Amino acid sequence: MLTLFHHPMFATCRFVRLAFGEYGEELALIEEKPWTRRKEFLALNPAGTLPILLAEGDVPIVGATVIAEYLDETRGVLKRDKRLLAEDPMQRAEIRRLIDWYLNKAESEVTRHLVRERVLKPVMPETAGGGSPDSGAIRAARANIRQHMKYTNWLAGTRHWLAGSRVTYADLAAAATLSVLDYLGEIDWREHAAAREWYTRVKSRPSFRPLLTDRVRGLSPVSHYADLDF
Repeated sequence: MLTLFHHPMFATCRFVRLAFGEYGEELALIEEKPWTRRKEFLALNPAGTLPILLAEGDVPIVGATVIAEYLDETRGVLKRDKRLLAEDPMQRAEIRRLIDWYLNKAESEVTRHLVRERVLKPVMPETAGGGSPDSGAIRAARANIRQHMKYTNWLAGTRHWLAGSRVTYADLAAAATLSVLDYLGEIDWREHAAAREWYTRVKSRPSFRPLLTDRVRGLSPVSHYADLDF
């Protein structure tokens, strides 16, 4: 069994878990607190970032998109119509564009700041950057959510899945990102009907079930999603 060093509230880590789940691959999970900078962890990745996959022979593969490419090359090419990357180069480009949109753009504008201020800072020592949440950073991140939800709603309203006619890495990247925000209760789904319907379909997939059981110490899920009347 392969091993994934992860944090349950990092969208990049959730993305990798969803991808392995789609292919029916089990992962041994090790929750890592990267701010502690453990020597053993830094030996795997001197950059001190997550996720890290210990692949065959315990070789570390670092980074969500790098792991996704490795997974496609070692498993995906055998899955045919269930492959999470498309065969067509232009379709692959669109999938990669959306992966970048959610795991980089949305992460840098929204998710990273809300997770840091609301989830990580309260449990981090001051020497590692912990302390009281920065209300300004939270407000700025929340102001950016609406644009990302409008774009997701447009994608979901014009395509069956976000990058085309079937589930791909694009859907998993978006679901990983939005699931973090949903856990924190930061999304008002009533304003985004198409995105809500798409998210409902993603959440019903077996690969998503392990994420629904994730819990963070000192933080209860406050999703607005559960309050909606479908």
